[in-house]
Amino acid sequence: MYRFYVDKDAVAGEDITLAGEDYNHIRNVLRMRAGEEITVCDGAGTDYLCQLSEFSKDCVRAKVLSQSGSRTELPVRLVLFQGMPKKDKLEFIIQKAVELGVSRVVPVMTRRTVVKLEEGGKEEKKRARFQAIARAAAMQSMRGIIPEVSSAMRFADAIKAAGELDAVVIPYERAEGIADTRAVLSGLVADGVRSVGIFIGPEGGFAEEEVALAVDAGAKCITLGHRILRTETAGLAVLALLMFAFER
Repeated sequence: MYRFYVDKDAVAGEDITLAGEDYNHIRNVLRMRAGEEITVCDGAGTDYLCQLSEFSKDCVRAKVLSQSGSRTELPVRLVLFQGMPKKDKLEFIIQKAVELGVSRVVPVMTRRTVVKLEEGGKEEKKRARFQAIARAAAMQSMRGIIPEVSSAMRFADAIKAAGELDAVVIPYERAEGIADTRAVLSGLVADGVRSVGIFIGPEGGFAEEEVALAVDAGAKCITLGHRILRTETAGLAVLALLMFAFER
């Protein structure tokens, strides 16, 4: 069944109005007609089974038949603090992280980050593009929310923001063996944590003092095995492990 996303204010009682690109897609691309059913998500975890009821010049109205909590969301909020990579790697990371269940992606400027922040206007345009990628990935994977892509943060600010989460992990090549990592990850599930932050370094990895700062703030160092993973692979590997561990 086709799935569409709307803002919560588009839901008015038993009616939902779809306009803009969604209206064009329903009418001119899918060529749907009144009486056909679609799923509409409010981007905040609620799905609505709807029946198209009325087409007008610039919008289509749908009648809500039933509503339920989204079944595609994990019972834990995963926040990826991604060291800012070079070129278009962040776009790939955002897309795949959303597919794997991330709730928020925070680009992080670290000591070894090569990319420099641009002036406010250009940086905001980039963030808007990243958010559009997150939205498209959420639609493709039938997510119940549209994960947020935040503005870039300095490492110290990211550590402070992560302090609001129940747990934080940071893959590091000098971490203890894989048995300790298994214990850390299984402990998150056993403890019933509701939010987990994942810190991933840029191409050059984290500086030792950054790892020390994270650990002092309560982060757990983990290893991803004997292989050295690229920055665009490491975060996805951790998200896949957590998705599998927490999936209901």
